[in-house]
Amino acid sequence: MAEYALGIDIGGTFTDLVLLEDAGSIKVAKTLTTYPDPSDGVLQGLSDLLDRARVDPADVTRVIHGTTLVTNTLIERSGAKTGLITTRGFRDALEIGREGRYDIYDLRLRLPDPLVERRNRIEVDERLGPDGSVWQPLDEDSLAEACSALERAEVDAIGVCLLHAYANSTHEMAVRTYLESRLPDCAVSVSSDVAPELREYERTSTTVANAYVQPLVRKYLGSLEKGLRHKGVKSALHIMLSNGGSCSVETAARFPVRLVESGPCGGALAAAEWGRRAGLDEVLAFDMGGTTAKAILSVDGDFPITTESEVARVYRFKKGSGLPLLVPVLDMIEIGAGGG
Repeated sequence: MAEYALGIDIGGTFTDLVLLEDAGSIKVAKTLTTYPDPSDGVLQGLSDLLDRARVDPADVTRVIHGTTLVTNTLIERSGAKTGLITTRGFRDALEIGREGRYDIYDLRLRLPDPLVERRNRIEVDERLGPDGSVWQPLDEDSLAEACSALERAEVDAIGVCLLHAYANSTHEMAVRTYLESRLPDCAVSVSSDVAPELREYERTSTTVANAYVQPLVRKYLGSLEKGLRHKGVKSALHIMLSNGGSCSVETAARFPVRLVESGPCGGALAAAEWGRRAGLDEVLAFDMGGTTAKAILSVDGDFPITTESEVARVYRFKKGSGLPLLVPVLDMIEIGAGGG
């Protein structure tokens, strides 16, 4: 009995599906990406593809999914209403950023707007030293006040980034436990979980970005997984990561910021494989979607990987003009100028 692998790619404009038989035959389908729930388009396209190929859904033994949902959400600023809880005195770190300027001669320099409005960035009384030692215990009263403020603001997601939490996560874990008990319907991301690294601004930016897209990604992946089961596809759903690997739905829902280059990295890997088969040492992979365009150079089948990247640059090729992220990604060039 033939077995099939199913590839799903969701872009800002189109959704593509590829059905690969173990013998090598390929069937494809394309449909418009549906909003507000992209899984509707996937499931409709899948039904059409399986019917046309005369394939039993139970014969699909592998499902790999790449999506630009995360990066498009960040670029278009269409994510959840998000709050931030941080150490007293560091409320504006997310907006101040770094001293460096991407254009030192521009007197009207434009910087990316923070994902969290200032009124929704709340401070709590606590302090850790750079070695993780407790200089000031977490004050429960200030935490309760912060939680109440965000509850009144009706946020859907909260990022928690306390000073030096990469060295000691105790305070952040206590904050998360409290928030989850008080606001059970609110998505909570903590920096010691998302990006336990040095550099306050980048760590805060990454944590906030994770929180900002988390409700949307959780809802979407849950809907897609349920829909695939309803269609009769029994295989586990694997999600493409930005570094070219894959992960489970549970991991993707917990760390959606790691999917920021999920969509284009699949095409880049395919381009490198075709280059290898053709005997080419250097291959330039270019992906123009409906919303964004990306490019990356493969040398001897390998790609540059970085743990520091940017998304949603306000000045297309200028490093430092976007939102910094501390996640492993294929080192692509990306601009918000697609063909859609």
